Amino acid sequence: MSHAYQNLIDELETAGYLKTPEIIAAFRHVTRTAFVLPGLEHESHYNFPLLIGYGQTISQPATVAFMLELLQPKVGEKILDVGFGSGWQTALLAQLVGRIGQVIALERIPELVDFATKNIDKYHFDNVELIMANGFNGYTKYEPYDGIVVAAAAPQLPRIMLSQLKVGGRMIIPVGEDTQDIYLIKRDSEKNFKFQKFPWFLFVPLIPETKENS
Repeated sequence: MSHAYQNLIDELETAGYLKTPEIIAAFRHVTRTAFVLPGLEHESHYNFPLLIGYGQTISQPATVAFMLELLQPKVGEKILDVGFGSGWQTALLAQLVGRIGQVIALERIPELVDFATKNIDKYHFDNVELIMANGFNGYTKYEPYDGIVVAAAAPQLPRIMLSQLKVGGRMIIPVGEDTQDIYLIKRDSEKNFKFQKFPWFLFVPLIPETKENS
């Protein structure tokens, strides 16, 4: 880990984005530098999003930290990661859930599936399944999930995805069109969900499934 990347982690801690020791340790182990396009390594330790091609970005580190702190993934959990892009957040999740946990990650763009696969392979995780699929409606094959995290903005809360969450589980998802609110949703029982909203974020849109992109 470079001195500049350590400075980024220190900055995120000081600003209150990184709080949980396990999440801080994951950020130290799984460096953002390994997940950016060639030539952008020197920019990976700055707190802003970077283009990864195909109209997508690797998210701002503060946003990734904020969402993981809300999700609070634990060792042994099964997490659905929708829109994995570069694979950085997926690898952070794999580190956090450990070898007895599982990360199911979805991405609709074939070239980014290849990009993320090469990036994640640098860490030799054996608890990640990368799937080329549209995640607009989640992924029913491995439900229910202890946690769901979505890295693109839905136009409204996707009820079908909520049904894939375990009782006691958490979902983190940005919602909105021009600017978005990040929602933390906790499933307290089969029928009861609690919602908490955090405003003013920017994400690429979550694309509905069609015959062309399914």
